[in-house]
Amino acid sequence: MTATGASEEGVGARGAPESGPWWWARRRSAVLDVFLAAASALECVIEGTDFAGEAQLPAWVGLLLGLLAGSVLLVRRRWPVAVVLVSIAVMPAEMGGILGVVGLYTLAASDVPRRITALLAGMTVVGTLVTTYLNVQQEMAGQQEFRPPVWFAPALSVAMGLLLTAPPVLWGLYIGARRRLVESLRERADGLERELSLLADRAEERAEWARNEERTRIAREMHDVVAHRVSLMVVHAAALQAVALKDPEKASRNAGLVGDMGRQALTELREMLGVLRTADGAAVRGASASGASERLAAVAFRAGAKATERERPAELSEVGAAAQSSSAGPSSGGAPVPEQRAGEPEAEGPCLAELADLVGQSRAAGMVVELLVSDAAEAAEEAEAAEIDAEVPAVDAGRRYAARVERTVYRVVQEALTNVHKHAPGAQARVRLAHRDGELAVQVENGPVESGAAGAGLPSGGNGLVGMRERVTALGGVFVSGPTEAGGFRVSAVLPASRVAA
Repeated sequence: MTATGASEEGVGARGAPESGPWWWARRRSAVLDVFLAAASALECVIEGTDFAGEAQLPAWVGLLLGLLAGSVLLVRRRWPVAVVLVSIAVMPAEMGGILGVVGLYTLAASDVPRRITALLAGMTVVGTLVTTYLNVQQEMAGQQEFRPPVWFAPALSVAMGLLLTAPPVLWGLYIGARRRLVESLRERADGLERELSLLADRAEERAEWARNEERTRIAREMHDVVAHRVSLMVVHAAALQAVALKDPEKASRNAGLVGDMGRQALTELREMLGVLRTADGAAVRGASASGASERLAAVAFRAGAKATERERPAELSEVGAAAQSSSAGPSSGGAPVPEQRAGEPEAEGPCLAELADLVGQSRAAGMVVELLVSDAAEAAEEAEAAEIDAEVPAVDAGRRYAARVERTVYRVVQEALTNVHKHAPGAQARVRLAHRDGELAVQVENGPVESGAAGAGLPSGGNGLVGMRERVTALGGVFVSGPTEAGGFRVSAVLPASRVAA
């Protein structure tokens, strides 16, 4: 119902479209209103005929008036105010009892403002009181032997007015309040259903996002831990072509070394695939797979540590020298690969202490690479005064950051050196690591490609720089890459980091 009494019953429960005719929401409501209208019309026709006879009017006038007044109940749900007004208008004709009672009930149960309901109910009480009082006085005047007290007529009029008005109004108020409560509860239930549906959709979206993010992280980790070693294998294989004709026996031994490296790469790949299968199985059983990439890093670190212990530094140096000679570049002397630092925890993956091993592997493959570690401006000045340029300084084993930070720095250096092998054969590289207050900076820069240097023909997937940027930005760092003025390429990353107390 609106403020004017117009009903808004256009839909059924839970938003179902109306199934009744016209303004009725249900068929049974229409049947009930038709029955009440018929009963009211019959009453009004009988009372209208009597009124026409007393007023010396034609009978058809009373019949027509009663038929029209009683049929107004058909629109009681649509215009309850109009129904009550009609019932008040026909009170002088002593007709419309059913019309008045049902109209007041409908008015009180509707959404009509309470002040209008009170006004119309008061008018009904006054009309009933006046009509009843006049009828009682007329009856008492016609019966000379009946002499009631003076208060009898007013008391009976008030009682009739309250009896015909208060019950339907109070019952209608109760039904209206109960109906509004049910509607409020239904709206709350519908709102909760919508919220639950939205939460379910958002949960599905978050789960899909988490799955895609985990796939990206796993793909990035596999690219980092496998592509570097395979790239070194291709570089060593290319170097074998230079010594195959000069020293077949040495070439045979070096070919065996390349085969060993290939088997080690396959072992790493099998172990990582095993981790992926385990993570997928755990996800199916309801377990979380968010640590799959960390487990992949740990597997790659263990496999790399075992491979480093089994490598032969002397043979790698020979192959590195051959790779340099085949690239028409100056020989770097081939430094041996440093051994892995003992006691390194395996579960955390590669760390800063392994950067020297990583640089050593690239140097053994024929690259002229330099690692510089600085902690402050004074340390850099001392290193420059001591002219420590050809040596590979060891990273401070006692300096520890969060595992994710150290692993990210390691992967950035690893991927940058791999890109140098792929795209800049024969170029010199320099790795700088700076420990600053509250942050850790790393830079890998290579010079231009030497003229006449032959590349190993390594394919490029175009994901290296993207993966490095994703790793650094995920930790809140800054990543910059681009060519240098000298014709080389530079990769720089700065990560916020706080040292872990020993």
